[in-house]
Amino acid sequence: MAGRIIHPGNCKGPILYTEVPLLIYGGIDVSTGIILEEGHPLQGECIQDKILVFPRAKGSTVGSYTLLQVKANHQAPMAIINEHCEPIIATGVIMARIPCIDEIDIKRLKHANQLEIKEGNIMYC
Repeated sequence: MAGRIIHPGNCKGPILYTEVPLLIYGGIDVSTGIILEEGHPLQGECIQDKILVFPRAKGSTVGSYTLLQVKANHQAPMAIINEHCEPIIATGVIMARIPCIDEIDIKRLKHANQLEIKEGNIMYC
């Protein structure tokens, strides 16, 4: 399946999936990559070296810098897939050079364990 490329890149790895919007600023520990957002289905999960799949971000525009800091600390996801990539995520992935694709019906990825992203195409592994 193909989507809109926000930031290019190729990768292959396990996914971390949620249908719930994700709080980036304050919702992710930048030193560990652990999701801290209270009550979120992914609370306690680590985003490091995962393909992070969620519908959209929520919260402050400082979330862009959170993604940059997570990358600087070597705790970043290997890629992000969204239904709708708003400016918070777009700015962050471009600054941090994290591959990102949007305009994807993420529910189609719900049961995948691993994905490959190649030139804007998402493939099951």
